[in-house]
Amino acid sequence: MTEKKKSSSKEKIRQFLLANIGRVIKSHELQAAADGAVQYSRRLRELREQEGWKILTHNDSLELKPGEYLLTEAPSGTLDLAFVRGLSSKLRAEVLDRNGFTCQMCGLTPGDIDPGTRRKVRLHIGHIKDKSLGGKDELSNLRSLCSTCNQGAKNITAEKPTAIWLLSQIRRAGQDEQRAVYNWLRGRFGG
Repeated sequence: MTEKKKSSSKEKIRQFLLANIGRVIKSHELQAAADGAVQYSRRLRELREQEGWKILTHNDSLELKPGEYLLTEAPSGTLDLAFVRGLSSKLRAEVLDRNGFTCQMCGLTPGDIDPGTRRKVRLHIGHIKDKSLGGKDELSNLRSLCSTCNQGAKNITAEKPTAIWLLSQIRRAGQDEQRAVYNWLRGRFGG
């Protein structure tokens, strides 16, 4: 007697997306396709980040609302090894050390309480130019980001601002904002 192998939730989501290319899909549909699995969003991220699937979210497209997803095209059928290979521990440590163990978008550090989620901050390594847009896993293209900023930054982040641009923004700000920047910099670098 042969036993039929049960499909994983990731495989069920994969098949559901392939059957719905070009159609906006809501999160409850994905969860239902995965037989109620609560980790469906993690499986989506794996398809995007590890396998290079072009699945858009509200972070990528203004036409999509939170909880809506869109697979724009069928994957190539071959696994892109650039998406599978993870960062080495050494490279992760270099990025975190260079960035002062601080989120490069909001300035929070591990252990701080994220005001948006009220959870302790965890840092991740994010790409300045996303891998799906041709970015590389190299020190110059990586930065430390908290969970919140990393989720929001996917595929829409701009290049790192220049010192001249940052200074021009600070000069345009009011004294209260300039004082806040000064205090933050003094706290971060001492003095």
